[in-house]
Parts: sequence; C-alpha cells; structure tokens
Amino acid sequence: MIRNFFKHILESLKNLRRNGWMTVAAVSSVMITLILVGVFLTIILNTTKLANDIQGNVRVVAYTDLKIHDQAKTLPDPANANKTLPNPNYQKVYNSLKEVKNVKSIKFSSKDEQMTLLTQSLGNDWNLMKGDANPLYDAYIIEANSPQDVKQVSKDAGQVAGVYKASYGGTDTERMLKIAGMIQTWGMVIAGLLLVIAIFLISNTIRITIMSRQREIQIMRLVGAKNGYIRWPFFLEGAWVGFLGAIVPSILVVWLYNLAYVSTMPALMSQDISLLPRSSFVPMIVGLLFLIGILIGSLGSILSMRRYLKA
Repeated sequence: MIRNFFKHILESLKNLRRNGWMTVAAVSSVMITLILVGVFLTIILNTTKLANDIQGNVRVVAYTDLKIHDQAKTLPDPANANKTLPNPNYQKVYNSLKEVKNVKSIKFSSKDEQMTLLTQSLGNDWNLMKGDANPLYDAYIIEANSPQDVKQVSKDAGQVAGVYKASYGGTDTERMLKIAGMIQTWGMVIAGLLLVIAIFLISNTIRITIMSRQREIQIMRLVGAKNGYIRWPFFLEGAWVGFLGAIVPSILVVWLYNLAYVSTMPALMSQDISLLPRSSFVPMIVGLLFLIGILIGSLGSILSMRRYLKA
C-alpha cells in the first residue's frame, strides 16, 4: 500500500514533466485564480475584523465647552497672574456624565492629547496648531455597556450642562458597517465563482492530458488494473498543480499585506481598531491558499477522470 503510494507520487511528478506546457497552463490558471482569491480573502477577513472593532468600540465623545476646565482643580486668578483660585466647576461635567444610564467607563482626553494623536496620524504640519492655536476641545470618551446603548448615551450626554456636543459617529458608523457587510457578502460570492472557474479550467486541462493517454489507460484496464490504481496518479497530479500554483500567490499576498499593515496601522491604532496581526494572519492565509490550491487541483482531476473511468 505504502509502496504503491510513493510509486503514484513519482508517476504523478513524471506526468507533470512529461506534459510540459499543459502543466504550465494548469499551474498558471491556479496561480491567477489564487492571487485573486487571496486578495479577496485578505480584504474579507480584515473587513470583518475592522467591522467587529468598529461595532465593539463605538464610543461617545462628549466635548466640553471652551470655558469649562473640568479637570483643572485651580484656575489662574484674573486679578493676579501669580495666584490661582479653586475651580468651582471642577469635575462637574465628569460627575454628571457618570450619572448617565448605561455608561460603562469614562476617560478624559485633553485637547493637547487629541492634537498629538492627530499629528501622528496626519503629519507634522499639524504641529503649527499646538499650544494656544489648538482649535480642539477637551473631551470625555464614554464607553457604553453595549453598542445598542450608544445612541441613547450620546443623546443624554449631549444634554449635560457644560457639554458642547456629544457624538458617536452616527450615520457614518452605520454606513461603514453596511459597506463592510456588502464587502463580506459580495467578496465571498466572487471568491466562490473564481474557485469554480479554476476547477473548470484545471479539469479541462487535465482532461486534455488524459485524452492523450487514453490508449495507455485502456491497456491498464485490459491487464486488470483497478480504477483506483489508474486514478491515483492523475489525482496526485492535480494536487501537485494546485500546490505549485499556490507558491507565487502566497508570496505576493504576504508581501502586499505586510505593505498595507505597515502603512495603515498607525492611523488605525489611533482609532482603537486594527488589522489582523501578521503573526496569526500570515500563516493562516498561506495555509489557506495551499489548501485551496490542492483541493481545487485534486477536484479538477477527479471531475476530468469521471468520463473515462466508471465509478
């Protein structure tokens, strides 16, 4: 049994070399298909991750009035620049926000901190807006108990005295989630169609090689060879085609993902969202591409053999 298996592997490798350009054509069709499938899978998986992050991390941002210094215990004395006075409004907004229903946590973000994040995301040109020229507002980042509570929390927080405006993304967030859902759905449909096309192309390519060896197959059947014995080399040949066709797509997809990861992660992290980590995504996508390649190659081979061998 084991000896026959290795014999079939050697036979399948010989067939690949013997068929020459037909093998190149089959490998090329798998390669092109897997490049497209790999890109679509990368987009779908990361879109799903980003959509989950957005949905799970939707937070309310409550901007305080410019005259409100809610986190300052003391304020400069208008009559004497060298003295300070207790701030009568110290944490009044904060305490009021804590009383809002369905609030899980509240985090203060000064306008200087927000400017720093903005500069990191959009470039050093924003450094000109630091200090007294900073047009941003101090803000409280409010996390609701669940995404379903965000809209009401935003409405209630906006009514708190001292809050200039409260927002949570509103229609923009909902639009992003809707677009993410469409990408996931149509991406899977397109990826499925590409796989069907690849199986069809591979089965036709292998069928041509089988037709050229039809006499050899007939002789093997006449001398008593079982269908399984005849089928194995062609099955393994299809698997090899899928394996070889997955090499270039894997390298290309990993390279493109590393490029996208490095260029987009700084901006995404500033919004508390991220792509799939490279340490887990790269092995997963490479394994998937090789698995898909081997499966469609083997399936294409099986379909092409059904016409010449009875089950």
